[in-house]
Amino acid sequence: MSTSFDFDNDSHRRFDPLRNTWVLCSPHRTNRPWQGQQEKPSTTTLPTYGSECYLCPGNMRAQGDRNPVYDSTYVFENDFAAVKVEQPDFPLTQPNQEDIEAGDKSSLLLRAEGVRGKCYVICFNPAHNTTLAELLAHALLPVISAWKSIYSSLAQRAAQGEPFRYVQIFENKGDTMGCSNPHPHGQVWCTDSIPTEPSTELTNMTAYKTQHGTCLLCDYAALESSAEGKPRVVLENEDWIVVCEWWATWPFQTLLLPKRHIPSLLDLTEEETASFADILSRLTCRYDNLFETSFPYSMGIHQAPLKGKGTACEEDGCDIAHLHVHFYPPLLRSATVRKFLVGFEMMGEVQRDLTPEMAAARLRACDEVHYKNKVVEGENEQ
Repeated sequence: MSTSFDFDNDSHRRFDPLRNTWVLCSPHRTNRPWQGQQEKPSTTTLPTYGSECYLCPGNMRAQGDRNPVYDSTYVFENDFAAVKVEQPDFPLTQPNQEDIEAGDKSSLLLRAEGVRGKCYVICFNPAHNTTLAELLAHALLPVISAWKSIYSSLAQRAAQGEPFRYVQIFENKGDTMGCSNPHPHGQVWCTDSIPTEPSTELTNMTAYKTQHGTCLLCDYAALESSAEGKPRVVLENEDWIVVCEWWATWPFQTLLLPKRHIPSLLDLTEEETASFADILSRLTCRYDNLFETSFPYSMGIHQAPLKGKGTACEEDGCDIAHLHVHFYPPLLRSATVRKFLVGFEMMGEVQRDLTPEMAAARLRACDEVHYKNKVVEGENEQ
């Protein structure tokens, strides 16, 4: 037994300051044999246009509306929205002390509140068979523009008193992640309250700022960018950095964040927007190249809440918020073996085998020429 602690071999816990939780790391388990579930690798070859696809240009959607023959990014209100604006008010249930003292604790334990908001679908590209990973940076600029446009529109409406508080932009890629349509698309859900995950982050970032006087994610970006050997850095350009963060849960989880303090997408300069598109394209391409498969993930953008009418900025957390993007991919060892959060992870605390440093090294080693394009180039050479 070695007398010095080895983070690449010895079990340990890592602190997650964004969630104020811990992650158990068990790197010595990476060599264990796998006899569990293996996914079937996708062998489906999609056409450029899907005649039955409700997201393709010119096609009829499920509720009867027809898409325009769009040639870039296309946005529409979700036909099956998770939240809606037009519904009766139902204020947050407050504990009734008199009832509680009388023995009726239903108001304490059975609490609820109504939620209002809007949901949008963003078709990234008209091509049915092209994912973000296969789009070059310039083709991602219309996607980022759509994200900005929706956020800006809802921010204006919130400032006028409409019930919009938080804009959650996300993409579920692949049927493994529950994606119901392979056409490249993402979603935007806007709610009249701040959801649990970004709310937890804002709470902990506020506590960090109060205690240390600086931004948690600004400090973290600077730390990772200046670390000797940059062991967790996957990609970096002048404005952005991608890391397999110290406290990551998923095997190849990454955090993409700007190097300067930027509360929301609307605060990006033109140059930062271009470099954002560049690093998004490069990261998603590396994901696909890791196991030479269309790499599934859930991606989400966290940024400043919307400023409500008559509220101060600090009350809404917009001065604390630091724009960042989470990528949560489930694949573990190959295109067919995935990570599940079960057992100890559900009942105890989050656990991982592959350390973030190991994951970052593997992603850094990936080519940035998409594996599909390499096959085509090889065929052309023959």
